[in-house]
Amino acid sequence: MSVGYEKNGAIATITIDRPRALNAIDSSVLDGLAAAIGEVEADPEVRAVIVTGAGGKAFVAGADIGAMQALTAVEAERFAARGQAILDRLAALAPPVIAAVGGFALGGGCELAMACDIILAGPRAKFGQPEVSLGVIPGFGGTQRLVRRVGMSAALDLCLTGRMIRADEAVALGLASRVVEAAEGESSQDAVMRVARETAAGIAALGPVAVRLCKRAIHENADAALDTAQAAERTLFGLCFATHDQTEGMSAFLEKRKAVFEGR
Repeated sequence: MSVGYEKNGAIATITIDRPRALNAIDSSVLDGLAAAIGEVEADPEVRAVIVTGAGGKAFVAGADIGAMQALTAVEAERFAARGQAILDRLAALAPPVIAAVGGFALGGGCELAMACDIILAGPRAKFGQPEVSLGVIPGFGGTQRLVRRVGMSAALDLCLTGRMIRADEAVALGLASRVVEAAEGESSQDAVMRVARETAAGIAALGPVAVRLCKRAIHENADAALDTAQAAERTLFGLCFATHDQTEGMSAFLEKRKAVFEGR
């Protein structure tokens, strides 16, 4: 199986599992990703999702070059369209999605990470869009998601040079959310998964309706005019006050107790 799916309580974990190929993306990985995303889409109990790579050395080191080399132009466009569609579904998931990047996140791996809401980078994580070194360009949304995360100047730098950057530079640019420090004797992958699980558990303990509406407000209005975006925010803010979770959350605060959210 190229992609594993596991659910522990309200947290789902999707693992790209081709460690001998550095978790490179091929058709089987796309099939597995689509199936795992479908599991989340069909399960209203999931409150947070973690995406990671098996083996410790790579999150995803890119697309499988051997599988792509002989593609025709038409086949390559179809492959890109399929990859984009699957990553769009990942980005559109209602619960927040956390990328736990312990090693290489290059090409399609960087694109996969950017389809997630939060990118946690281990101390040995490396990011990049090196496609130009292969005579092609990013095809799974890299040119578009990267510019939206880091701006035009940094996106052009990374895409046109194909250079790899370390976790600290990725955070400084706004590509990754934060660098995770490893404890003594802890690998980069173990450290980033530890913090990813802690982050996911923290999110899962919050009001799930509010978390999903907050994600929706940000994603759907990031490119809108301020007045349009704030109007959408007002509407979603108002919707919160029609939920049990709002009543429970504010009552618990006033009563100095821990809220018990039900997601309704």
